[in-house]
Amino acid sequence: MTEPIRVGVIGAGPERGWARTSHLPALTALADYELTAVATTRSGSARRAAELYGARHHFTDPARLSGHPEVDLVVVAVKTPDHAELVTPALEAGKHVYCEWPLARTTKEAEVLAAAAGRSGAHHAVGLQSRHAPAVRHARRLLASGAIGRITGIDVYAARAKGAGGTVTSDAVYTLDRGNGAGTLEVAGGHTLDLLEHLCGRVGRLSASLSVQQPRLTVSDTAESVGVTGADHILIGGYLVTGVPVSVHIHDGKTGHARTRMEFSGTRGSLALVSEGPAAGHGIQVSDIRLYESMAGDTWREVPAPPAYRTAVDVPDTAVRNVAELYSALARDIRTGSRTVPDFETGLGLHLLLDTVRSAHRTASCQAREA
Repeated sequence: MTEPIRVGVIGAGPERGWARTSHLPALTALADYELTAVATTRSGSARRAAELYGARHHFTDPARLSGHPEVDLVVVAVKTPDHAELVTPALEAGKHVYCEWPLARTTKEAEVLAAAAGRSGAHHAVGLQSRHAPAVRHARRLLASGAIGRITGIDVYAARAKGAGGTVTSDAVYTLDRGNGAGTLEVAGGHTLDLLEHLCGRVGRLSASLSVQQPRLTVSDTAESVGVTGADHILIGGYLVTGVPVSVHIHDGKTGHARTRMEFSGTRGSLALVSEGPAAGHGIQVSDIRLYESMAGDTWREVPAPPAYRTAVDVPDTAVRNVAELYSALARDIRTGSRTVPDFETGLGLHLLLDTVRSAHRTASCQAREA
């Protein structure tokens, strides 16, 4: 029997956080992994997390977790500004690393991390788990096979609920400062644009407009008023390198039906990936994704993904399932030496695409994507 991959999770808070919501349930559900260590900023919470999830070791010093001999894979699931500081020691210790998206606060930091990951020879993954949703995997095969003919246009609408009603939770306040690299453009924009390019290829040139429609929000649990410097509305128009036109509208503050819809028009029909329901307010990477088709003028009908596209153990929560699928693919990569999951180079490429969006906004001109 193959020994499980031993995992240490940095940011394994027992009360709240993305690790608690997705990473820890996914890891404990998969036979490929064994959770051996956790780290948080406080000794009490680290100890409680270890007890709750059955980890043998707990730390307040993340470097000690990364250097521990019973850790093969280090998971970094903390706020974006801290990613570079925590990923670097793990790579230097020769450990495999899974870092949440955004990979880093800036593109320069992402460049340094990608270079270090390449030198390490270890496996590295970035949390772009939407790629691993069963409906997305099925859609990618259908688009590549020409099921709807030649693609003639792509329309994307992504609306999140963050900031709805003029309020925000205290743990999300840091995302409102554009200097922290975790705002609407980086998170909702990053996940959505990554999925677009994963399905249909690179964006070649684009124009963009970024705006702040809610310049102040109220912190729901303290009643404090905070300023917003990161754009909460993003409009992008452009073309893939193949010449296919693309339009994208991404925004926060949706008070009604938060959802994402990515529609592909072709010469023989259309496909649409749709994310909706309560979790859709957090973005396509968290919520359930369904695939629909409309052929030759017919009405839309759902296209279930074949069972083969669910490789991980089935779990009821979508936020866990897609992360579990990514972990399953990473385990195969680690065991076989393959490189199939979105890695730090993928993350760097996405940071560069977001730089192109920012540049197009600043210059009010059409920008060509760097090769």
